[in-house]
Amino acid sequence: MQKITKTAEFIKQKIDIVPEIALILGSGLGSIADIIEDKQIIDYKDIPDFPVSLVEGHKNRFVIGKISGKNVIAMQGRFHYYEGYSMQDIAMPIRVFKKLGVKSLLVTNAAGGLNPNFEVGNLMVINDHINFMGDNPLMGKNFDELGPRFPAMTGAYNKVDFIREYAIEVNVPVVTGCYLALTGPCYETPAEQRMYRNFADAVGMSTVPEVITAKHCGYENILGISLITNVHTGTSHLIPNHEEVVEAAEKAKPYFKKLVMKLIQKV
Repeated sequence: MQKITKTAEFIKQKIDIVPEIALILGSGLGSIADIIEDKQIIDYKDIPDFPVSLVEGHKNRFVIGKISGKNVIAMQGRFHYYEGYSMQDIAMPIRVFKKLGVKSLLVTNAAGGLNPNFEVGNLMVINDHINFMGDNPLMGKNFDELGPRFPAMTGAYNKVDFIREYAIEVNVPVVTGCYLALTGPCYETPAEQRMYRNFADAVGMSTVPEVITAKHCGYENILGISLITNVHTGTSHLIPNHEEVVEAAEKAKPYFKKLVMKLIQKV
């Protein structure tokens, strides 16, 4: 709690707005922060005792400003369990945002498609998740000021229809599905892909700890969107790699930004 409070106070002293919406930008999606106006930037390395992501494409900074007239704070770089960070480290920014006054969270990621009807470049509205990470950010002592000991996860992604409605309005096609989170960092074997397809529509290595934490903290709105960067058939000999993640994100950038601007305007 001291670490969360200390970080929140540090950020408050550096910015001149109260952010109401937080964005977590997944692999290859950091350029969404380009649409933020009146930018203020805080590098993670300048924040005492704050983690730093080691993943390619993560700029390791907060970008604070306005999108569509709303005060926002964006993470250009998230922390992953496979980097050796604890679930509490991953959860910390979500709790810091809450102390800063944030009410809504838009979390994005790059994910592998499990649904055979998906195509590379699809935007998937997350309607639920499965935690296959073998850990949980709420393990250990519960701080009642953050949230209840036993929070319900039903309806965590409470803006699914909202996202779909405004995606249609701005002519951005979307699909909908369940996201399954693994620890990584290795990609799934074909046998694992075939198994996971029975449970979920996309698979990745993030997002779920952040959403669990946001639900625990009582965020009013939680929106989740996955960029499908490859499609796992469970029979293909094609080998997934990080480069295709970056390539798919680059192609999706224009319509992803358009959707994000509309969602932030309306949320």
